[in-house]
Amino acid sequence: MKKLLVVFSVIFFCIMYFSIAQAQKKLFTATVDTDGIQRVQMAGGEYFFDPDHIVVRINIPVEIKIRKTPGIVPHNIMMNTPEAGMVFSESFGTEPKVIRFTPKKTGKYPFSCDKKIPFFKSHKDKGMEGIIEVIE
Repeated sequence: MKKLLVVFSVIFFCIMYFSIAQAQKKLFTATVDTDGIQRVQMAGGEYFFDPDHIVVRINIPVEIKIRKTPGIVPHNIMMNTPEAGMVFSESFGTEPKVIRFTPKKTGKYPFSCDKKIPFFKSHKDKGMEGIIEVIE
């Protein structure tokens, strides 16, 4: 009986730990480099983006350099907000991929991975999503 209680305790701890770790958001505020570009280093992997909340300034070009963390599951990053000047859909691997855009409207805009295996939750539904916040 004691062993069974220990096993259930370990399982419960693991579930709680991974739930809390996945719920933590990572904020990054871009600064303007000397060449006038806001640069963001980003990683994506097993159903996460790091950072998953990016703050950029309006009307200043942005470059997001994204790479995939080790693993076999393919991922992409997509955003479709033409009114804000942010439209892209790019697959990415372990070699960095650069995404360029210039935000045209303030607000908070979602991005995500839209990959999905049939009969399973989409990567977005598993938490692979984030926000680009455009400020003055």
